[in-house]
Amino acid sequence: MDALKFKRVEMKYLLTLEQYKYVQEELLKHGMEKDKYFFCTIQSLYYDTPNKLLIRRSLEKPDYKEKLRLRGYGIVENEQKAFLEIKKKYDGIVYKRRVDISEKEAMSFMRNKDEHLFTQIGREIEYFRDYYKNLEPSMLIIYDRFSYGDPNTDLRITFDTNVRYRTRDLSLSKALYGTLILSYDYAIMEIKTAYGIPMWLCHLLSEMKIYKTSYSKYGTAYSLELEKEKR
Repeated sequence: MDALKFKRVEMKYLLTLEQYKYVQEELLKHGMEKDKYFFCTIQSLYYDTPNKLLIRRSLEKPDYKEKLRLRGYGIVENEQKAFLEIKKKYDGIVYKRRVDISEKEAMSFMRNKDEHLFTQIGREIEYFRDYYKNLEPSMLIIYDRFSYGDPNTDLRITFDTNVRYRTRDLSLSKALYGTLILSYDYAIMEIKTAYGIPMWLCHLLSEMKIYKTSYSKYGTAYSLELEKEKR
């Protein structure tokens, strides 16, 4: 079982289709390259308590928040590897701790408190599971991602489109369907770096009047479900 960790700033922006296309062209002009896995469909299965404690806390925008999710790329069969991941955010810095694990193993681990992940990061995930006690699959978020990277720095920029969710068939091995969260006319751009962003990118954002925003896919889907219940 491999363990991975990240620490970086992640800034989100909501782009119109016109802004999205223009920014993509500018990235290539400034030496950014399409990632090795330039296009992929990402699935994130979020765990939460029965009363949705984790997402309710997150929507209050506290200084510190944390989530647990099982992430896969495309349709993931039971024996294929996915990532069981804790995502924490404190004072604008994002910390990720994850282990690669099959969905079948992850489901068993989350149900059975006697099961262990024998790595340092595994123990952190285990503590998270045991601390919240009754975590269960809550919602599946699915989206299509296009990724660019700077070959000389850690700068990475992604664009998420066709963002959808579902609250049934909560498995990475099912079809990639869901209720649309974001109109096809928009994309979510994320700038990710452990250091600063280059001046050309600052000028580009200013020129296009693109401003940082707070956007949670899980939070948006949860809010949509609450609106449904009120009708």
